[in-house]
Amino acid sequence: MRVVIAGGHGKIAKLLERELAGRGDTAVGLIRNPDHAAALHAAGAEPVVADLEHTDVDTVAAHLAGADAVVFAAGAGPGSGAGRKDTVDRAAAVLLADAAQQAGVRRYLLVSSMGVDAPPRSGSDEVWAAYLRAKKAAEGEVTGRDLEVTVLRPGRLTDDQPVGRITLARHVDPGEVTRADVARVLLALLYEPTTAGLTLELVGGETPIADAIRTVAAH
Repeated sequence: MRVVIAGGHGKIAKLLERELAGRGDTAVGLIRNPDHAAALHAAGAEPVVADLEHTDVDTVAAHLAGADAVVFAAGAGPGSGAGRKDTVDRAAAVLLADAAQQAGVRRYLLVSSMGVDAPPRSGSDEVWAAYLRAKKAAEGEVTGRDLEVTVLRPGRLTDDQPVGRITLARHVDPGEVTRADVARVLLALLYEPTTAGLTLELVGGETPIADAIRTVAAH
C-alpha cells in the first residue's frame, strides 16, 4: 500500500509512517520545511516538500499519483493564530480532498478532534474556538466529496507508550489516548475500507484495536 500523509512531520504522522514501513508499505510524507526530510527518512518515509498553504490542486494531485490512500494529519500547531487554524486545519484538508479526487485516490482518512460538534463555550480562547470550527468545517467539506472518507476524532492526546486497547465508537465519553495508539488505529482503518463513511471518536479503553475496528466496521 502507498499512503500519502499530509503533515508528514507531525507526531502522529511519524508514528504512522513507522507503522506503515514496518509492514512493508510505502509512506510518503508531505512536509512544509525541507529541513524535516531527515526525520522522515528516519521514520522510513519518503519526504515530499509541499506547503499546503501555498500550493495548488494540480501540484498536490501530482504528489498523489499512484497512492492507494491519503491521510490528513496536518495542523497549524501550538502558537499559531486563529487565521492559520482555517488555512491549515480546514483549507489544507479540503485541498487534499480535491487533489485526491483529481488523482483518482478514493480512500481518505481525516484526523479531526473530539468536541467539534458542540459550539465553543462562552469565554473560550479564540484560537481554540477557531481550531474547533476549522476541524468541524473540514469534516463537512471533505465528507461531502465523492471519496471513501473515515473521520477519526481522538480525545486528548498524550505521548505515553501505546496501550493497544481503546474505546472506538461514533460517540464516546471524553478521555485521553496516546498518539501511538492513534497511529495504530489509523493503520487499522487503512486496512479496513468498510469503515468508509464513518465518523469515529477515540479514547483509551479496554478493547484491543483489531477488535474495536471489527466492531465498528460491522455496524
